[in-house]
Amino acid sequence: MSFLRWIPTFLAFPLGGLLAMLAVGSVTDSMTALAAGVIAGAILGGAQWLALGRTVDWRWPVATTVAFGAGSALSAALFGPPVAPVAAALTGLVTGLLVGAAQAVVLGARLRVGMLWAAVVALSWAAAWVITSFVIVDLDRGHVVFGSSGAVVAMVLTGLVLRWILGPRPKRRESQSRPAQQASPADLATTEA
Repeated sequence: MSFLRWIPTFLAFPLGGLLAMLAVGSVTDSMTALAAGVIAGAILGGAQWLALGRTVDWRWPVATTVAFGAGSALSAALFGPPVAPVAAALTGLVTGLLVGAAQAVVLGARLRVGMLWAAVVALSWAAAWVITSFVIVDLDRGHVVFGSSGAVVAMVLTGLVLRWILGPRPKRRESQSRPAQQASPADLATTEA
């Protein structure tokens, strides 16, 4: 995975949050949180899917959308709207856990790697909300997702771990870059026997 392609995904958080705010308004209860989470999740899932290229298929944005909506609704039911720093951090933790778990399933990750990915997303989203709560002046408006300051932190943390999980971009094999070598007579005799 190319970390450089992952960097622009941080823009999906504030863009998804803005579109959700324009379409749904403030998160006030579980239903508005669900609708806003679905919108923000679709933007985020689509941006990450584009960044990941052929590494994941169409299930990544679908899983992200569904999990973001469900996590936002569950968080609103448990903690209320994310209008205070503690509620916002807990919202990030719960929503991030659901999104990370859903994405881990799409990655086809082993249980330990999947648990790591879910934990990293959850903790980075909680940290992003804490950072945003110190920067954003209108936290009381009930945003569905943290702002740009938190998004940068979440993007860096998840990007580094995802690169570790997926490995670096594969380099061209020497056999692809050089013309095929001809088989020796000994090789031919071995294959014919």
